[in-house]
Amino acid sequence: MNKTKRFCAIALAAMMAASALAACGAEPTTSTPASTPATSTPTESAAVGGGDVADPLYGEGANGTISLKVWGPDAAQEVLKSQCANFIEDMKPYGEIQIEVVPMGEDVAATQTLTDASAAADVFGFACDNLDRLVTAGVLTELVGADKEFVTENNSASSVDAATVNDKLWAFPETGDNSYILVYNKDYVSADQAKTLEGVLEACKASNKKFVMDAGNGFYSCMFMFTGGLKIDGFMEDGATQKFTEYDEATVVKTLAAFQDLFAQYKDNVLFGEVTKVVDGFKNDSVAAGIDGSWNFSGAKDALGDKAGFATLPTINVDGTDEQIINMFGYKLLGVNSSTKYPSTSIELAKYLTSEKCQQERAEKLNWGPSNKTVAQSDVVKNDEALSAILAQSEFSVAQKGISSTFWSPTGTLGSKLTDFDNPLSEDDIKKLVTQTIANIKDE
Repeated sequence: MNKTKRFCAIALAAMMAASALAACGAEPTTSTPASTPATSTPTESAAVGGGDVADPLYGEGANGTISLKVWGPDAAQEVLKSQCANFIEDMKPYGEIQIEVVPMGEDVAATQTLTDASAAADVFGFACDNLDRLVTAGVLTELVGADKEFVTENNSASSVDAATVNDKLWAFPETGDNSYILVYNKDYVSADQAKTLEGVLEACKASNKKFVMDAGNGFYSCMFMFTGGLKIDGFMEDGATQKFTEYDEATVVKTLAAFQDLFAQYKDNVLFGEVTKVVDGFKNDSVAAGIDGSWNFSGAKDALGDKAGFATLPTINVDGTDEQIINMFGYKLLGVNSSTKYPSTSIELAKYLTSEKCQQERAEKLNWGPSNKTVAQSDVVKNDEALSAILAQSEFSVAQKGISSTFWSPTGTLGSKLTDFDNPLSEDDIKKLVTQTIANIKDE
């Protein structure tokens, strides 16, 4: 069903009598509270995309108006409201639509939806590592038919994979940048120095500035083991226990030892604090470089102006060989709530918000890295050092998908112990730490 036909159907549905709708309409499903194990299976989530649904499923809004709610992060509110207004204007010939845009970060939107899907937004953004539990709880609408084709044809293969569970597509890719890279002050760190961690730390020492990393946060400290060859591989047969690919323990241990020894060598110039300290340090000129996420790129640019430098994560020398640092790379997705009264309208809205036009606008105004293949090749990305670097980093990353909720805390603990200069670890200690970390991830 094309856009015109779909919205003619929406408009017709909105004008139907309430009694007729009550007789043949479908009741919205509700989710299981997050505190209670979900009993639904992924196949029980609604599958209404592609325009293959009956008009009564749209329900009827007040005074014949379809009312939707959208959740998006604080930083994107102005742009999101403008884009929703444009969508409403485009759809005026087909029916009356109202959209309420509400601030809700991607980090909490999934939890809020799992707690009570019936009270959640019709369309909401979330990080891709939440996809499995949202699908299992049955709170997402599967995308099929023309909607699935729209996603697969327009977005990068990695972002489509991030939105897929059990060969079924469950969300619209919104960004291709939910990760972190090296951010630095060009006055103190050269582009050549930025290629190696040794060069970055030497530049910090020479300028008497700090290098910042949130080493106690599993999202960042996972780079230590990932660089050594450890990879996550979804879940075990129980669907909950973290699975890992085969890895060489000796290589992981040597890599962790290399990180520990290098940081210890420059201990007066490293600051293992919250990631917000990167931009804060740029502002007060105490920081020369740091590991920071795409969501803070605009802050770094505001603080440093033309001096702001961005690069893929550097290499680290392990036993005489420069090894590329491997990080966690995720995607932001837009999901359609399976409890929505207006599934087809919600799908069309999510499709619009993740279209080439809207992703291009967000790249220009918010510095968001696109998942859309055309926008990724546009001048706005190619001419932007930050966006180019974050997209390049995706080639040196582990996908933020199929991750157990128990992964983060033990991995963060490993990072904290590895960077505790008062209690240096021997290689035997590091070996035990790796073994214990993996055991804790599997057993917690």
